[in-house]
Amino acid sequence: MPSRPLTDPRRLTDLATTSSYRFGAAAAQLMPARVAAGLTVPFGVGANVASRERREMISRHLQRVDPTLSGLRLRRSVQEAFDSYAHYWLESFRLPNLSAATVERGFDVDGYDNIVTALEAGNGVILVLPHLGGWEWAGRWIVEQGHQITVVVEKIEPPELFDWFVDLRSALGMNVVPLGAGAGTTVMRALNDNHVVCLLADRDLQGGGPEVEFFGELTTMPAGPATLSLRTGAPILPTAVYFTGRVDGHFAWVRPPLEVERVEKRLRDDVQRITQDLAHELELLIKRAPSQWHMFQPNWPSDPGYGQKPSATG
Repeated sequence: MPSRPLTDPRRLTDLATTSSYRFGAAAAQLMPARVAAGLTVPFGVGANVASRERREMISRHLQRVDPTLSGLRLRRSVQEAFDSYAHYWLESFRLPNLSAATVERGFDVDGYDNIVTALEAGNGVILVLPHLGGWEWAGRWIVEQGHQITVVVEKIEPPELFDWFVDLRSALGMNVVPLGAGAGTTVMRALNDNHVVCLLADRDLQGGGPEVEFFGELTTMPAGPATLSLRTGAPILPTAVYFTGRVDGHFAWVRPPLEVERVEKRLRDDVQRITQDLAHELELLIKRAPSQWHMFQPNWPSDPGYGQKPSATG
């Protein structure tokens, strides 16, 4: 999509938005780790106060995860979700300038052997994650282990901001594939080259995915993970990366591979079955730390605004 002319007020807004992210990243990269950690709460409080719609949406989602949440407990969990999201952004801005030793010290993982075993088979591996915690840190860590990593990312507006985000992730050593036409072919090629492919799959961004039950309510999820696995032989490893209590601390949980095989006459039926199994795995991963789930957008048909295009930071 071509850029708008400078005389267009929307173009000025686009430039201001992109510049604000660039400025935030530059400032974060100058911060010591403890200073950045100390800013997550005030930034999270500011975001909470400024965005009633997001506050109400994350409240709905947290109550899906834990129906007993209400009152003060719910308000605390909502605030923790905003704090976690601020943590994610500050950390992502800092990551390109961190040393390999710092990344290593800040990362523990349970199930890395599942990744190693999958890569030994030569078909690549598909890590399927929820929008939770600090997955970008894990991506940088995987690169430091000597693996090729390919990530599929949502296109956002304005284009200048999207290009800047691509550059940010590329600086971490990731191969970035924009979601859209041609993404599937590119990802299949990456799997054939034995890459680690990361897919965030708790939202059906393009729509039209298989219907599944997710936290007790019907919605759709992307068909990509199941379809890619069936076509390439790459295993699916449900994965989440959590912030821990220590500064720059992370813990990754890599689950065993899903059972992926053709048993139905129609491919779509196999895709639906595997995607439902994946939804149950994502529930398990999210329940471990619900307040680190950055799901501020409508994700079920009953949510207000479901199906509308998300914002730049969505």
